[in-house]
Amino acid sequence: MGTLKQAIQDIIRGDVDDSPETKEAFSHDASMFEMEPQMVVAPKDTNDVQAIVRYVTDNKEHNPNLSLTVRSGGTCMSGGAINDSIILDFAKYLNKIGPVSKTVGNTQPGVYYRDFEKETLKHGVLMPSYPASRDLCTVGGMVANNAGGERSLQYGKTEEFIESIKVVLRDGNEYEMKKLTKKQLDKKMAQKDLEGKLYKDVYELCEKNYDTIRNARPHVSKDSTGYHLWNVWDRDTGVFDITRLVVGSQGTLGIVTDINFRLTPAPKHSGTLVMFLRSTHDLGDLINKVMTHNPATFEGFDNYTLMLSFKLFFFFHKQIGWWGTIKLGFQLLPVLLKLTHGIPQMVLLIEMQGDTEEEVAEKVHKMKLDLAEFKHEAVFEEDENEAKSRKFWIMRRSSFNLLRQKVRDKHTAPFMDDLIVPPQTLPKFLPEIRRVIKKYKLFATIAGHMGDGNFHIIPLMNIEKPKEKAKLEPAMHEINNIVLKYGGSLSGEHNDGMIRGPFLKDMYGPEVFTLFKRVKTIFDPDNIFNPHKKTDSNWRYSMNHLREKF
Repeated sequence: MGTLKQAIQDIIRGDVDDSPETKEAFSHDASMFEMEPQMVVAPKDTNDVQAIVRYVTDNKEHNPNLSLTVRSGGTCMSGGAINDSIILDFAKYLNKIGPVSKTVGNTQPGVYYRDFEKETLKHGVLMPSYPASRDLCTVGGMVANNAGGERSLQYGKTEEFIESIKVVLRDGNEYEMKKLTKKQLDKKMAQKDLEGKLYKDVYELCEKNYDTIRNARPHVSKDSTGYHLWNVWDRDTGVFDITRLVVGSQGTLGIVTDINFRLTPAPKHSGTLVMFLRSTHDLGDLINKVMTHNPATFEGFDNYTLMLSFKLFFFFHKQIGWWGTIKLGFQLLPVLLKLTHGIPQMVLLIEMQGDTEEEVAEKVHKMKLDLAEFKHEAVFEEDENEAKSRKFWIMRRSSFNLLRQKVRDKHTAPFMDDLIVPPQTLPKFLPEIRRVIKKYKLFATIAGHMGDGNFHIIPLMNIEKPKEKAKLEPAMHEINNIVLKYGGSLSGEHNDGMIRGPFLKDMYGPEVFTLFKRVKTIFDPDNIFNPHKKTDSNWRYSMNHLREKF
């Protein structure tokens, strides 16, 4: 009997690598967890993916630890891209961009978003749900996590832009998934195969528990928790959309191999109002006021991020080159002069869009006058495409990468990093969150999507020390309780994975959580797809896989 490596190599055209160096490189993503895989497989094409899935399904009974986790950019912050069995590296070969038009763009999941956007912009369009890690993430990861970002306020999340996807299910066959009418659904359910049974089981689950499922939808503008059953079947419209389960499932239901994104026109002109907040006591009221102006994006970052941007200034050359970094330095001189009046507690970026520069300027100016009552310093920035206004957007979009640079002996510990609550609750919500941060003496940066009420609070900790590690569970319980008290969600963008999966039952209650478990069983009864994430995650298991070194 040959080795697992040889068995996989015999059935695919791609690469199989079990070297110590490769296993170590793929043992962690952007989360605080670590698991060393048995091997890393780079499938050459979809046929390879199907062959591997068939092999794992056929051999799972004799080798219970066999499983598959897909990985491309490795930027997942919840531990969704690591596994102790087989990692499928899609970035190496499954990275082709297909036809792109003014309405739809085709791509394989291993394509980096930055490359896909270059192609779409040639047609004057884009896929707007990109996250802050837009320069590092792949489109496959965006689908897996149901990504959102600065433009989600205006456009919504990735699930809204799926025209169709192809998915390899547990039988090793590839199926196309897209919206169906009830007549089309009936035809699917009549099939005497796995696809027919899957559609029938999901439909019956949704129909039987229709009111319970509809009432389970989180009352926030965006969410990446659980399985979005409430978006699958709509009795009123007669639309059934199974892609709403796969998008955001973190690869726990099947393997996405091809994506058709719906595209939207790129904005013609944009202008940004930058506000320096000397205090944040009125942040909630200010956010609510800004929202009356219908901004295209509304972002922010705190004083820690601002100072890290200066401290790690030369980090930016990786993004914009040395000449761009030099120009950025000159652009930041006026900002440094303003800091002589005191470091702002937070920097807000409020972007307006329009068809002409004059229209944008009028919108920004009107908003600036309307926000004068808050007595914060406001600076009008020109079109975002102009270099002089890029400085603040670069800081915001690079905030997490800045944090990943070593700051003394502390490292990013993203365990309460994606909270979202209704914006109107912020005046009460934010002080309570700050009290927890202070109680546990956490050095934490805050950045996020202010208009959505979605905050990324990322502590810098030395979790190698038992005293620091001991803070994780109690702090997270307190934070979660506050979020749920105000009707929020534990994840607006970053998904469940190993960090929030253990708390899904707390968020949704046992009845809805049982429905989530049923979804997993319908698609993947043998748990071959990305185990220990979402519904089968366990806090003790997760804590036993904290990274030992950074």
